[in-house]
Amino acid sequence: MKKKETKPKTATDLKEMFAAMQELEKTKGIPMDTMLENIKKSIEKACKSNYNNDDVVFAVDVEKGIFQAYIQKTVVEEVTDPDREVDEKLGRDLDIRAVIGSKVRIPVDTKNLGRISVQNARSVIRQGIRDKEREITLKEFKEKENEIVTAVVENIDPVTGNASIRIDKSIATLTKAEQVGIEDLKEGDSVRVYVAEVKEQEPGKKGKNKGPRAIISRTSNEFVKRLFELEVPEIYDGVVVIKSIAREAGSRTKLAVQSTNPDVDSVGACIGARGVRVAKIVEELGGEKIDIIEYKEKPEEFIAAALSPANVVKVEVLDEENKSCRVTVPDSQLSLAIGNRGQNARLAARLTSWKVDIRPESGFYGEDEKENDGEELIAENGEELLESTETVNDAFSEDEEVIADFDGNEAVTEDTLSEETVTEENMDEVAEKETVTEETAEENSKESDNSENYDNEKEPKDEEKDSAVSE
Repeated sequence: MKKKETKPKTATDLKEMFAAMQELEKTKGIPMDTMLENIKKSIEKACKSNYNNDDVVFAVDVEKGIFQAYIQKTVVEEVTDPDREVDEKLGRDLDIRAVIGSKVRIPVDTKNLGRISVQNARSVIRQGIRDKEREITLKEFKEKENEIVTAVVENIDPVTGNASIRIDKSIATLTKAEQVGIEDLKEGDSVRVYVAEVKEQEPGKKGKNKGPRAIISRTSNEFVKRLFELEVPEIYDGVVVIKSIAREAGSRTKLAVQSTNPDVDSVGACIGARGVRVAKIVEELGGEKIDIIEYKEKPEEFIAAALSPANVVKVEVLDEENKSCRVTVPDSQLSLAIGNRGQNARLAARLTSWKVDIRPESGFYGEDEKENDGEELIAENGEELLESTETVNDAFSEDEEVIADFDGNEAVTEDTLSEETVTEENMDEVAEKETVTEETAEENSKESDNSENYDNEKEPKDEEKDSAVSE
């Protein structure tokens, strides 16, 4: 087979190339001058590699379809560097106006640049275009940082659920984590997103520039804040101020607002006539519930309002420094104050930045101190001691003074003690007396027990009767 000859580019081919550049300028936003500069740099690099001469000039005319490169050489009497010099005769053949010391142009045939040089030139062109794209993207996103923009969904990754969205002429990624859970994005959908942050990424391991990275979100608290600024003129003008936001994206949001003008109702301004303003925001968030409360300077009032829609009986500040409080609600309102899986209490704590302990009005079982039949429970050194309000002396005669002997667990009176001092000599006698006393006490207790049993058992049981008969 004969090798197919490559024809030099004609004016028609160059016009098509320029037309492609113009189309790229419209779609990508890359200026045509930038692309031409990259092409020139690539040719200069190829000429230096092939001809050892990077003194290259260009003749470009987009309308006529002209793009020609020339190597410049200096006219000299005697040539010492053929790559950069020509003699006077050759110089005048190239340009009749050439004189010693002037430069002449020699056309460059791109077919002679070689395959490797052409590949390098293409790499330079592509790299230049990518760099310009990143620069334009970074500039566009920087202008929209901390703002809400409208984007179009290009495609959805079926595995990760991430959405590629187009913002003007730039492409960004809306990750699944930054999407509202209940919404289902589809290709071609128009969606509002919040540009949270834009930054230039660090080069990779191979030194490649990864370009700018824009963090796009629909779950951010700032997204809700910007939506209210767009829908509520009073917030945009600064008459109504958003003090704090607590949000669980896709489920519920609590918003605390305050009016700088006493004649303007902050909550009413956010809701709008017949709820029109807040309804638009709820629709944008896919039906997410929004609680709007009025901000209060006193923590007790602010915390009580934050637990809306539950009613609050009282708020006790336990630790002002660590922002800890106890909230009492009616028994019937306890589940409402806590919310589904603790959501209402959790959002209230985030909104106010206080630790909230919610308790019913009647208290929890076993929590409070109890008083039963004149007895009160006292906590001492971590142990519970039961003290009776009855006086022990009531069990004895008024003339006797009760002395508690904790070692022997016995209660004795002064009369039972001998006035003599107990010494080592009479210790045995005292011990004998105590023994006799204990034996006497045991006999008396037995007699009393027998008498009590007799009194209580008026009639013997059937079994006992039978046993008596048989005996």
